[in-house]
Amino acid sequence: MTLEDILKGESKNVEFKSELPKRSDKYMKSIIAFSNTSGGKLMIGIDDKTRTIIGVDKEAVFYIMDSIANGISDCCEPQIIPDITFQTIDGKCIVIVEIYPGANRPYYLKHIGKEKGTYLRVAGTSRPADQYKIKELELEGLNLSWDELTCVGYHVSDEAIEKLCQDIHNYMVNAADTEEEKNAVSRVTKEQLLNWKILKKAEGEILPTNAFVLLTSDYFPFAKIQCALFKGMDRDEFIDKKEFCGPLYEQIEGAYQFVLRHISRSAEIDGLVRKERYELPIGSIREMIINAQCHRNFMDNSCVQVALYDDRLEVTSPGMLYGGLTLEEAMSGRSKIRNRAVAEVFSRMELIEEWGTGIRRILKRSNEYGLPKPDFFEIGDTFRVNLYRLKSKKPIKKADKKPIKKADKGSIKKTGKKPIKTERQKLILNHVKEYGMISNKEARAILGLAESTTKRILKQMSEDGILQEQGERRARIYILK
Repeated sequence: MTLEDILKGESKNVEFKSELPKRSDKYMKSIIAFSNTSGGKLMIGIDDKTRTIIGVDKEAVFYIMDSIANGISDCCEPQIIPDITFQTIDGKCIVIVEIYPGANRPYYLKHIGKEKGTYLRVAGTSRPADQYKIKELELEGLNLSWDELTCVGYHVSDEAIEKLCQDIHNYMVNAADTEEEKNAVSRVTKEQLLNWKILKKAEGEILPTNAFVLLTSDYFPFAKIQCALFKGMDRDEFIDKKEFCGPLYEQIEGAYQFVLRHISRSAEIDGLVRKERYELPIGSIREMIINAQCHRNFMDNSCVQVALYDDRLEVTSPGMLYGGLTLEEAMSGRSKIRNRAVAEVFSRMELIEEWGTGIRRILKRSNEYGLPKPDFFEIGDTFRVNLYRLKSKKPIKKADKKPIKKADKGSIKKTGKKPIKTERQKLILNHVKEYGMISNKEARAILGLAESTTKRILKQMSEDGILQEQGERRARIYILK
């Protein structure tokens, strides 16, 4: 610890005391909070208001150190092992109590009990944990993941299992680069869902885990994504808002398309190929939304929020960094998985990688776009990422109020062309009218169908004189004829 560090003041991982409090509960809450989050240091002999070194009586240093060790042993449950040292700065002695992230969570004050004596470190304060956070800490201490637990009372249908297997397979096929790789992708089976802990078998019966429910339904009321477009740079006036429920991966696609509809994009014509460039890197947008959904705390009664302002895209995920992970560690590429079963499926779908590279990719792509450096920070018990926009003179275009995967009944007729036959064709046509073109990949995202089915629909619309093909193979797009 240096004088420069002290001048930065208190934080999530640092707390100052001018002297050792006579009542141990005055600082035991902080000891417990450090153990339940990402660790920290309690420093005795520093004025927290002026950030000046007062120091402690040098002759009493060892007495203070023994008192702290005894207090922690007497007051905390389970046992916390501190690292207590002293240091001399500018001729004054300070005592440093370093607490590491605990493995036997939750930690709490013995005389109060777990329900009221469990504390968390939020910003520069120690706050009581609510029942949901205590439950998550208990699971951490048992090395269990909430999404791997059985969802008691929920019925598993063969149709839901079959759809999930098919959807995972479709994502795997779409992620393959060549036709040979696509053809080599094996079907996903019920046995694989059992191996991935999406399903469980007990006494010959197939039971759903929370992950299965999250990936196949809208059963959990707070497992959704709220999207909003705001006027200006604060949450004062809505321009548009939508909520996306259902399977997690469908929510991600919905939120992703919502953002794309509200940001500017430019186009360059290279021969017959139209190249699109959005004002924000679409890889970063997708990464932010996927990470928020995959790593959120599903026991928290709040939703993932995707908010677009004049100056930034803001994605907020319920739950602090997991398992004692610090922001510095996360920025350097270290990762701890909160929802192991969901992460397994997302990895198979190639929505995420299990190497903690998400934050680095967001930073890299933003830098390539010449954007300001994104911000990553904890706000209370949430985690937020801000991706900043460059100033634009173009007015923000309001999104289509129709849901992405649902369309109004009836048909749309186009003068001189064959009428629209299906609701799927209507969704594609709406996109082309709004953006001037559509690719096979964009059509797949809108319809939620396999690549071969999407190609067949687009080809039929071309044959019917509704759309016109431009470009070859992977660069092919469709425009109005």
